[in-house]
Amino acid sequence: MTKDSKIYIAGHNGMVGSAIFRDLSKNGYKNLLTIKSSELDLRDQKATNSFMSQNKPDVLIIAAARVGGILANDTYPWQFLYDNLMIEANLINAAHQNNVEDLIFLGSSCIYPKLAAQPLKEEYLLTGSLEPTNEWYAIAKIAGIKLCQALNKQFGRNYISVMPTNLYGPGDNFDLKTSHVLPAMIRKFHEAKVNGNLPVTLWGSGSPMREFLHVDDLAEAVRFILEYGNKPGVDLINAGTGEDLTIKKLAGIVQQVVGHEGTINWDTSKPDGTPRKLMDVNRMKNLGWSASIGLEDGIKQTYQWFLDHINEFKQVEING
Repeated sequence: MTKDSKIYIAGHNGMVGSAIFRDLSKNGYKNLLTIKSSELDLRDQKATNSFMSQNKPDVLIIAAARVGGILANDTYPWQFLYDNLMIEANLINAAHQNNVEDLIFLGSSCIYPKLAAQPLKEEYLLTGSLEPTNEWYAIAKIAGIKLCQALNKQFGRNYISVMPTNLYGPGDNFDLKTSHVLPAMIRKFHEAKVNGNLPVTLWGSGSPMREFLHVDDLAEAVRFILEYGNKPGVDLINAGTGEDLTIKKLAGIVQQVVGHEGTINWDTSKPDGTPRKLMDVNRMKNLGWSASIGLEDGIKQTYQWFLDHINEFKQVEING
């Protein structure tokens, strides 16, 4: 990849895609190709092929996906499986057909078995059963990895799958019905604070351990891989901090950052999900990259972004 490469960021309006767009723009990449989902339905193979054929990008970064937390995954299994399968299959196939040289496929740490040894190494893929509450999304992402690996094996491509740990940051989803744990906590604690420091109820026991990566760090990691030039045979790479904490400790940090002074209640009738998800990030470290944004600083930045955009969230909810 060079500064003049035409880079198509699929999903540029999402949290991940917008962070990648910002990072590339800041670092001198000006030939960035984007299109709104309202203008191109990536689930439509014919439309996707036509767009790729007309624009001929040199680089494709697949950040487009249907995403959400435990509740959303468990409530909408068909959409999480079908939409993600169609999006990634159409894009990866179109990239191959149009001879796209560099491709980054972004997945998730949920691809690894629920009870895999910790930290999660890339070679643990498909060695055990998945976490049932998000297996639909995980299966779709595993299929994307295998599509890239199949092209690498059969046609000599060098397409890379990057598996980030739990992401957060500016542009996150704060809808309590579909959001992940960290943005959901920010919103719950904020609304409880402004309503007189009401008690906050959180799902599960608080005992599961999770790792969190700021989305700007992930964007930097994606650019690093593309600039570095992937080593042959390394087609699956974890991206994370290599450090985790309990959900209960996370709640304490978010509560302090937001300034909520009420009590926290844990609803143990709700699922905890996977007991622990800590990524082994040695492959990235060996390439020369590691995360730099600390969790508390990242949460402060994310909460400020939430405050700056809070009226937008209210308007969306009013409009339905």
